[in-house]
Amino acid sequence: MNSSIYKTSAESLERDRKLILNKYRQLLKVSKSAIQPNELNLIRKAFDIARKSHSEKRQLSGDPYIVQLLETSIIIIDQVGLGFHSVVAFLLFEAVLENKITSLEVEQQFDNKTTILIEGLIKISSIDTKTASSQAENFRQLLLTVAKDVRVILIKIAILLEQMRNLGNYPENIQIKKSLETFSVYAPIAHRLGLYNIKSELENLAFKYTENDIYKEIIKKLKNTTAKRNKFIKKFCEPIEQELRKQKFDFDIKGRPKSVYSIWQKMKKQNVDFEEVMDIFAIRIILNSSTTKEKADCWRAYSIVTDFYQPNPQRMRDWISVPKSNGYESLHTTVIGPEKKWVEVQIRTKRMDEIAEMGYAAHWKYKGIRSEQGIDQWMNKIRELIESSDDESTHDIDDLKLNLYNKEVFVFTPNGDLKKFPAGATVLDFAYDIHSDVGNQCVGARINKKNVTIKQVLQNGDQIEIITSKNQKPKTDWLNFVSTSKAKTKIKSTLREEKYKEAEAGKELFKRRLKNWKIPIDDSIVNQLVKHYKLKFPIDLYYLIATEKIDITEIKELVSKPEHEPEQPTTDATTQKQDAKPVLEKESAHEPDYLIIDNKIENVDYKLAKCCSPIFGDSIFGFVTVSEGIKIHRTNCPNARQLIEKYNYRIINAKWNKSVAKKSFQTTIKITGIDEIGMLNKITDIISKDFKVKMRHITMDSNDGLFEGLLKLYVESTEHLDVLFRKLKKEKGILKVIRIDSQED
Repeated sequence: MNSSIYKTSAESLERDRKLILNKYRQLLKVSKSAIQPNELNLIRKAFDIARKSHSEKRQLSGDPYIVQLLETSIIIIDQVGLGFHSVVAFLLFEAVLENKITSLEVEQQFDNKTTILIEGLIKISSIDTKTASSQAENFRQLLLTVAKDVRVILIKIAILLEQMRNLGNYPENIQIKKSLETFSVYAPIAHRLGLYNIKSELENLAFKYTENDIYKEIIKKLKNTTAKRNKFIKKFCEPIEQELRKQKFDFDIKGRPKSVYSIWQKMKKQNVDFEEVMDIFAIRIILNSSTTKEKADCWRAYSIVTDFYQPNPQRMRDWISVPKSNGYESLHTTVIGPEKKWVEVQIRTKRMDEIAEMGYAAHWKYKGIRSEQGIDQWMNKIRELIESSDDESTHDIDDLKLNLYNKEVFVFTPNGDLKKFPAGATVLDFAYDIHSDVGNQCVGARINKKNVTIKQVLQNGDQIEIITSKNQKPKTDWLNFVSTSKAKTKIKSTLREEKYKEAEAGKELFKRRLKNWKIPIDDSIVNQLVKHYKLKFPIDLYYLIATEKIDITEIKELVSKPEHEPEQPTTDATTQKQDAKPVLEKESAHEPDYLIIDNKIENVDYKLAKCCSPIFGDSIFGFVTVSEGIKIHRTNCPNARQLIEKYNYRIINAKWNKSVAKKSFQTTIKITGIDEIGMLNKITDIISKDFKVKMRHITMDSNDGLFEGLLKLYVESTEHLDVLFRKLKKEKGILKVIRIDSQED
């Protein structure tokens, strides 16, 4: 028995050793062309420290944790293109974070540049991602601001790519959350930094977990058409290759399909099926030309292509004569190939292709976002460094700091909400941004769990908790250390209100004293006093009397024969509005057994959302509404992404209770087929008689020999629905059966 255990343990250790060794050899292999021998020694040293620090840790897959670090290190060098400083910093930063090694020890054993990168990684790893997808642009700007060195962001993207590649090992709620963050935050950053291949892979992986059925369908169709597509590409390229060789070109031709996510975007945008997407794949001709001949060679290659195939003038794009604002250079044309199929052809040089595929920060301007001048200047400088040096560009950007958003700071509330303020904003600005009452009663704050004063200037990434006191009141000097117009306006408004209150008290004292002195009160007396004290308004007089800045006894000597009562100053006391708190209104009772809400919370009202009509077996989540209790949505509901991005804090876990008796759920299906006599009877017989499924509503439309039917029916589960679909699809004349998102009744 003991021998067996020992053998199993020994086998496991040997397996781990081989796995780690293979990954480490891969790292050395991709490092050879980019890293010097003495730098490889430092990577080995960092690897030994990391392996020792994380010797007990394992991934969710069961593999040693150090394997994950090695996989990410390979991405950092091979796909992102960074150097040894970045790899060493990545291997060590968690060890520093967990106090296995100090920053001082890192600096002594390596260098200051590594320490700076580690500090940047620790700082961005501490940023709360709870609301990342709901405030995507702010969050992207926060990351770019906190990470002063661009390499910190590039390393973060490499870390995320490794996580997304292994996302299948994580629970479903983590898969959805991580995928939405990838779509809204990290894929756009990768795009902006010119990491196009990584951006496409991130989008594909995120798409896989948010729209799994569609993802699988497109992958299946791509695989099914691979042989046919390769045959077509070979036939298309053959005459072009022959002519290019004849004209002494040094070239490569690539033909590959677009990314799954890109194909899906085209299907949605053009409202077509997979088979109808015009440019599912593209041909790329890459010329090995000298810098002086690049433009002429590209146009010569274009001439060869269009000699064989008719181009579409509307689809011609010349980004060589006038490159894109992000530096992208290429000729694009769409031509009619064999079998009358449209083919997109891209023509560029090897230099252009490398920059387009892996250039640092090659694209900041994208649809819907206005690039700032500072960003463009920074990008141009990065691009010049890449294009002008054959050496690893990271040697040139060691001293280049990312300082684009120094006019803004991004901070968090205790709940993780992200807020943006102008640089120089203080705790008091933050307090007034929450609510005027919070600002008026603010006496300080806890920033990152440390007590600070109301004058404390906010820093990027701070998490702020305001401290208030009912005895606190705004003071005039507060206006000297707030930056936002919102805070200044509210302080001035409150000070005016306080002044009115004081002035009312001063006015009462003034009237009472004049009455005691038996001096009649009228406007002339008040105006006489306002003029004497060089004031603007009567309220200023009353305020100074109340605050004892004017001695009331002086007034008796200044007035002589008043005849009328002074005019009452108007007041403008504003009423403070309290924050409205949403209240959950309970609905009629549901059967509480077929769903488990947020770890078995009992007595919770919920209902199935009509926008997606979940049925037993669907991947689901709960959303807390303001007035309709909890609504259960499918994770691929058309509204899911928007709900999760905007109202992340109102999302709760929900799952089906598999132990309960069968129940019927309403769903809607669409059937398309050939319009033949008796087709409706065939469909209803299959549904009602064969499967005993209850139909609630059916509509059929016919056009050009085809019919389209919408059926609302009740099924027990997704499995039940799948069986029904298979049966319907076997029926002669039925071309397509799909489930669609239901609409309100």
